[in-house]
Amino acid sequence: MPIISEISQYWWLFLGAYLAGATPFGYLAGKMKGIDIREHGSGNIGATNVSRTLGKPIGVTVFLFDVLKGLFPVVVSQAVSDNSLVHVVTTIATILGHNYTFWLGFKGGKGIATTLGAALPIMPFAMISALLVWIITVKVSRYVSLASIAAALTIPTVIVIRGLIQHHLDFVILGLGLFVCVLAIWKHRSNIGRLRRGEELKVGSQKPS
Repeated sequence: MPIISEISQYWWLFLGAYLAGATPFGYLAGKMKGIDIREHGSGNIGATNVSRTLGKPIGVTVFLFDVLKGLFPVVVSQAVSDNSLVHVVTTIATILGHNYTFWLGFKGGKGIATTLGAALPIMPFAMISALLVWIITVKVSRYVSLASIAAALTIPTVIVIRGLIQHHLDFVILGLGLFVCVLAIWKHRSNIGRLRRGEELKVGSQKPS
């Protein structure tokens, strides 16, 4: 099929996107401080646990690097191809690289920052809306995990509402929106359990030793 043939020629781009996403900046930040971040706090390599364990400046730095490693491969894909499916596959490869990095036995982070960076060039309105929902939910609830779940649900919701308003629903973009939403919620399933039990840590809280 012509479409599959065209997409397959960009295998190098998809591989590069996965490798970029797989770079575990949170883990590397911990190693620079002489610890394995997976053995502290929640055990996650993401910016939230890094911030809680190593301090906010390092956590913010990891967040920015995770966003940029998501953004860069997708921007490259848009520069080398006009095919939206190439952009979408690059986005997915980057996110999967972070969530299932081969450097750490295919166990990575939860992908919120990397998803923000990777999906922003493709669906900016939905991602900016999700970011605003994330900020508001954190301010109100002080639960980062709840904010991440709310933001994930916002993405396909905004895509559908905007598509209906414009009388044009892009099903490729909607498919990507549903994918990142479901994956983010799946990666937060342990947090959902802790939220239900009232055991989830709030912003500024420290995990008991």
